[in-house]
Amino acid sequence: MVVMMDTLAIYEQFRAVLGEERAKGFAQSLGTMIEEAKNAATKDDIRLLREAIDGSASRLDAALAKLAEAQARTEAQVRELAAAQTQSESRLSRLEEAVQRLTQVVERLVVRYDRHEGTLLELRFRDRLPSYLGLFLRRAKVLQPADLLDDLEPRLERSEIEDFLRADVLARGAVNGEATYVVGEVSFAAHASDIERAARRAGLLRKAELPSVGLVACETVQPETLAYAREQGVRVWADGRFVDEQSNVGS
Repeated sequence: MVVMMDTLAIYEQFRAVLGEERAKGFAQSLGTMIEEAKNAATKDDIRLLREAIDGSASRLDAALAKLAEAQARTEAQVRELAAAQTQSESRLSRLEEAVQRLTQVVERLVVRYDRHEGTLLELRFRDRLPSYLGLFLRRAKVLQPADLLDDLEPRLERSEIEDFLRADVLARGAVNGEATYVVGEVSFAAHASDIERAARRAGLLRKAELPSVGLVACETVQPETLAYAREQGVRVWADGRFVDEQSNVGS
């Protein structure tokens, strides 16, 4: 630790020992040495402090520069990821649109196929009805719905007659020895709506006091549709034969 002393105090302390002139010179010399030492220590401290500050600032600048570079790389990666996600979402959206369009096309093709096959089945069923239903409807004769207009008009509403005239097939014969009309729908794949129409139009004939049985002719039928037909009293002719309660026709 440096003891701070001024030249006057040194002079007074050593005057009696050294004499006035020598004490004065000694005090001046020693004061100069102390001042130089003080100034030197202060400059060194400032220099060291400045060097320390400059070093810390340099390290801080380097750390900040590295941090800025890392942040820039991260931002670039985030932008790349966002762009890739946008592209992926765009491709996924296009794929979903393509799948939707393809599904619609397939659905239309299925509908057209069902209609085409249904039309062919209807024509074939009418032409071969006596053979197809021979064991059920004896002496079967295929009719046109309009053949019964004279019998229906006095007993049915106009809307009911118009509904009946849209029946796919109509035949007359004997069921269990009783004169009976068979009225029905022809569809490639039987649905509940086919059962409903056959039951409703058979009901219109019975309303007009004409004994009748509802019929649905098809290639395939689901078990639940077959169960519904039994509930409605509609016979189902599928894949070349009548199907009973245990049948499981279709897919």
